[in-house]
Amino acid sequence: MKVRWGLLALTSAVLAGCGSGLGAGPDDSSPPGYARKPGVPRVKSAGDLPELPLDRYEFSDAEQKRLRKAQNRVQQKCMRTLGFDDFPLDPDIWGSRPRMANSFTWTLVYVSPYGMLDLDQARRWGYGSDPDRARSLPAELRPKGRKVTPREDEALNGSGSGSREGGRMTVHGRKVPKGGCSAEATRRVTATVDDETRLWGYVPQRAGKIDKAVAKDARVRRAFADWSRCVEDKGFKRYASPAQAFRDKAWRKGREDGNTHRTKKELGTAVADVECNRDLNVTGVWWAVSNEKQRADLRRNKSRYEAVRRDQDRVRAAIRETLGGAGADVQR
Repeated sequence: MKVRWGLLALTSAVLAGCGSGLGAGPDDSSPPGYARKPGVPRVKSAGDLPELPLDRYEFSDAEQKRLRKAQNRVQQKCMRTLGFDDFPLDPDIWGSRPRMANSFTWTLVYVSPYGMLDLDQARRWGYGSDPDRARSLPAELRPKGRKVTPREDEALNGSGSGSREGGRMTVHGRKVPKGGCSAEATRRVTATVDDETRLWGYVPQRAGKIDKAVAKDARVRRAFADWSRCVEDKGFKRYASPAQAFRDKAWRKGREDGNTHRTKKELGTAVADVECNRDLNVTGVWWAVSNEKQRADLRRNKSRYEAVRRDQDRVRAAIRETLGGAGADVQR
């Protein structure tokens, strides 16, 4: 099951006119009848979510890492042919560039497109994140190699003050590829792709449109309406959807690091959010509707999706070719 980084991808639905009725109450072990129909999985944690149809048309996290590794390897080889013999495999490209500010703090919050499901997370951190974990993320994501020099940065990006011959930048008497070695690395792994725009953009574009249709579906609107009443019945503010609860500005007001205050009200709301989501199987309903609409979209646009898959296979082949016999390179 693919996950997304950033704020919830849910779209708040207008709940007016959506009659429902909770059926089994939120304290019962069974969710409402509509949330127990065939094809609706019972979801209490992220591990309960089956794969969605469009997941098969996206690169996995592991493939994304291999893609970046292949690009880095081609980039490194290119830089070394230009005379930068000790250029690192995973360079820190920001080392030679001015900072936008003297200091900054940022927080990366992980949320499923279906809402919050981790009760322990809700109890401890509400709608925010562990501040210690947030501070460690930049270090984990930072390149492992040394900082590039200004001269290397010019060759890497094909710009700067290097001498030029016939409109092409030269370094150490050698012509730099168009756009620099970084662009050359991207070209090499996508050289056999038919349509790069379609490769990277088609599936996310379709997924975005489908998500909007899912949020407007009567079944999802009903689940949101029941969830909203459930949270309110627990003594907290009435929200139209889990997305609206997560985005409440009160949680982050006055904070510069993107995290939340973790007030008693925030923690209580987050816990009620998760409990109602689980008890009413809101995520299961959302998944079932998403599954249905994605399958329909695949049938309608089969040739385009298959074209994306063929181009992905070409990229995978290029990655295998690049990384296959490259075990001798050492990270610096």
